[in-house]
Amino acid sequence: MTTTRQILAFLSLFLFAGNALADDETPVINPTATYTSVDGEVTESAEMSGQAPLKGYFQANASNVGDYTATYEWRFTREGSAEPYLTRYEENTEYTFTKAGSHSIVLYATFTKGNDVIQYGQEYWSEQQPLRVTISESKLEMPNAFSPNGDGINDIYKAKDGYQSLTEFHAYIFNRWGQKLYEWTNPADGWDGKYKGKDVAQGVYYVLVKAKGADGKTYNIKRDVNLLRGYTEGTNTGGGTAR
Repeated sequence: MTTTRQILAFLSLFLFAGNALADDETPVINPTATYTSVDGEVTESAEMSGQAPLKGYFQANASNVGDYTATYEWRFTREGSAEPYLTRYEENTEYTFTKAGSHSIVLYATFTKGNDVIQYGQEYWSEQQPLRVTISESKLEMPNAFSPNGDGINDIYKAKDGYQSLTEFHAYIFNRWGQKLYEWTNPADGWDGKYKGKDVAQGVYYVLVKAKGADGKTYNIKRDVNLLRGYTEGTNTGGGTAR
């Protein structure tokens, strides 16, 4: 015989299961970010530090959308600013960071089905940590010498290791008569000491570099370049090592 207590217990269990099912069917978001560095390294992280240009791919990862109509609004804001400098309205979006400093990224999402409206906005993000990106300040130095003698050490004249956050780069090599011998636009590349496929003579050449950093800094570097074919580690031709 079924008692009143058993009926109440059954109803309570039914209501609990119904609420749990409803919660499972509620649309939710889980924003994530994946970054690709200038070296091609891919990193997924909620907080990222790197140099410009840094490419970011942002995903809403919405689930339980079902019959709801979804709208998305990505907001990119610099540290110290109240207003976003960029707003995107797609579910997933890409952006390349070229400005130094700290950036926060949030996703506002709204799911609508009839009179049922579920929002993830300011109130949601007041309790959640935004995605963050920090772009380093720029740095660029050029050496004063190199030794293209085929020993695998300092054979290429290029920017010193440690350059970072350069959004523009253009370098030129000239001889003493002002003739342009070589130019390149990637700081990872450089000059091998040749002109039209042939080795140039040992001596003094000149480099001109025009570059711009993510922090707005401009570089106009002009300096002598000592080409030392007879220099190897353990010898000293008087020119010294590349500095």
